[in-house]
Amino acid sequence: MAELGSVQVPLGVGAPSSASDGPAAKVATPHSALVRVTHWITTLCFLALLVTGAEIVISHPRFYWGETGTILTTPLFKLPIPSSRALVPTGYGYVLPDQNGWSRYLHFQAAWLAVLTGLLYVISGVVTGHFRKDLLPTTADLSRRGLSRAIANHLRFERPSEAEYNVPQRLTYLFVIFVLFPLVIWTGLAMSPAFVSAFPASVTVLGGQQSARTIHFFVSLALLLFLLVHVGMVCLAGFRSRMRAMITGRTRSPMERT
Repeated sequence: MAELGSVQVPLGVGAPSSASDGPAAKVATPHSALVRVTHWITTLCFLALLVTGAEIVISHPRFYWGETGTILTTPLFKLPIPSSRALVPTGYGYVLPDQNGWSRYLHFQAAWLAVLTGLLYVISGVVTGHFRKDLLPTTADLSRRGLSRAIANHLRFERPSEAEYNVPQRLTYLFVIFVLFPLVIWTGLAMSPAFVSAFPASVTVLGGQQSARTIHFFVSLALLLFLLVHVGMVCLAGFRSRMRAMITGRTRSPMERT
């Protein structure tokens, strides 16, 4: 998994097989220590956020739009799962164990650690030119021919080259880093009474705290989808080599280089 730090090595599928087949390929470079550390911290934080977030949702699996929402309010939609709160109507004749207390505490702690780690990664990426050199597509990359070839290779599930990654990958990482992550942080803060009291416009723009909760849920699902696809692409591209690169910083073992 590499929400923040794994974009220096190709993880997607379908990179062009040679320079003559499309836009100039990006050559994989060893992961820096900072990238590897932020990657694994983010991984642990994201897993903690998934588990605790699921438990928080189970306590009230109903979603609303606007400022308020209660069991007496008609929901925008509801998840067909039992709740951990007896007062929440779900249609089930039983409730799940209530683990909401520790889940909320760990959720907030993991979220702040992920935010600080992400800020460190972004600052480093700007200072070192990582985003500009490794993620921003060139004009040739965005050509109709290059994009269509890359997308076609993705749809055919072609095994990616170890020395390059393509435009759809880079655009996806940029979208995750600079759109999904800021949005999930913003909507999370918009559900905090303390934060909203200091910055009321942060939740007003979203339409209310219940709207922020609903948006937060869907953005989290998008990040979960990214995680699943990312892990699948790592397996397709070569699980051992990709894991080695993110653990040791080397794309190949000493025996493979001889």
